[in-house]
Amino acid sequence: MALELRQQLKLSQQLVMTPQLQQAIKLLQLSRMELIDLVQQELEENPVLEEGAETEPGDAVEIEEGEPDLGASENQVDEVKADDEGLADIDWQTYLEGYNLGGTVASSYEEDEDRPSYENLLTKKRTLVDHLMWQLTLSPLDEVQVRIATEIIGNIDDDGYLKASIEEIAAVTGVADDMAAETLQIVQEFDPPGVAGRNLQECLLIQVRQLGMEGSLVESVLQDHIKELETRKYQIIAKSLGVHLDEILATAKIIASLDPRPGSPFGQEDVHYITPDIFVYKIGGEYVVVLNDEGLPNLRINAFYRSALSGSADVDAKAGEYIQEKMRGAVWLIKSIHQRQRTIYKVSKSIIKFQRDFFDKGIEHLKPLVLRDVANDIDMHESTISRVTTNKYMQTPGGLFELKYFFNSGISTTGGESIASESVKTKIKEIIAGENLKKPYSDQKIVLVLRESGIDIARRTVTKYREMLGVGSSTERKRLF
Repeated sequence: MALELRQQLKLSQQLVMTPQLQQAIKLLQLSRMELIDLVQQELEENPVLEEGAETEPGDAVEIEEGEPDLGASENQVDEVKADDEGLADIDWQTYLEGYNLGGTVASSYEEDEDRPSYENLLTKKRTLVDHLMWQLTLSPLDEVQVRIATEIIGNIDDDGYLKASIEEIAAVTGVADDMAAETLQIVQEFDPPGVAGRNLQECLLIQVRQLGMEGSLVESVLQDHIKELETRKYQIIAKSLGVHLDEILATAKIIASLDPRPGSPFGQEDVHYITPDIFVYKIGGEYVVVLNDEGLPNLRINAFYRSALSGSADVDAKAGEYIQEKMRGAVWLIKSIHQRQRTIYKVSKSIIKFQRDFFDKGIEHLKPLVLRDVANDIDMHESTISRVTTNKYMQTPGGLFELKYFFNSGISTTGGESIASESVKTKIKEIIAGENLKKPYSDQKIVLVLRESGIDIARRTVTKYREMLGVGSSTERKRLF
């Protein structure tokens, strides 16, 4: 079989993702804080970019070519010299008191000896590990026990539970299991009560024993009937222990007062505040969208490099090519940011248009909405709307909402209309909040209550929404006292 070379022309279409297009797509899905970080990085890496000062309307941002240069003769300013003249007039004793330190008021101290150092005004939240290690230093333990206790403390999570077995502690420290178990009992006597428990049952038993309730009915229930206690089968517990039901109810009330997470007061979780990307204000019956540009630098092209490319400065070919490449990147970044802001504005206006009843009347009037509806309204692709609504938040007169919150699937009502799934969740939450705790509603009962309100959904859907809300079943919600 003979082989031959042959040329053939073929027309085809393909999508080419240029670096500029990739950057524009990336900017769309960035949150506000991520965008600020990216802009700061570009300012550091691209010498053509610079941060322009905020200007008032009517102020000149830059001096255009051809404008007269003000000479030094008319605007001569005497040089400020840093001599010692006038320093004696400053009261250095109270100089720092003029600053708002946000702590102890310095004026309340008359003498320097009474005033605390500024380093002492800085505080650090104490962790559970710090609290346990401090108690360990006060305990009369030998060197081996200290090593074992340190390993135990290092394996305690933020809730106060020990996440390592006795065998693992013994293997790491090189001691016998009995020695590790004895040291664990010592650590379990530390504050807070219940710390270093290996499970919920042991955590509660430690607290009961520290309260001096050894051998009591509370300890018996926790040791032998923890499963029945979780499912609130109080009659079975009373029959098994041969006591009256009222005593079991009183015991369950005591157990409910114990702390299942003894380490939670020492949690080091920092509060992360959400800064909205969009502000919505109601002015004169209409909703006005304002983009949050706070913290976002005002980018512009450096005048020196612009003049270098215009030929007013002598620049060799290699440097000119480098400046041109950086100039293109800077211009495209500025355009991409402006396009991003315009797209967010259009999407926000479209959301307000579709969800006007929600903004006027509340969450019960949230309508079903999909990405395609907004995409068709502002003539954009669904993928663009998806990127814009990712990690973006809107501050409304009714509270702070993620843009994704306004997009919900629709659930048919008995009247033939549709209602948003978020509205149904809110309705379920209200029904559960108003139930009798001694006889909580089952999921089937909630279905019937919703049907009376014109919402017809299946029981499994109610179960799914209830779990999404973090609400337990009727058995878990039942309270007899």
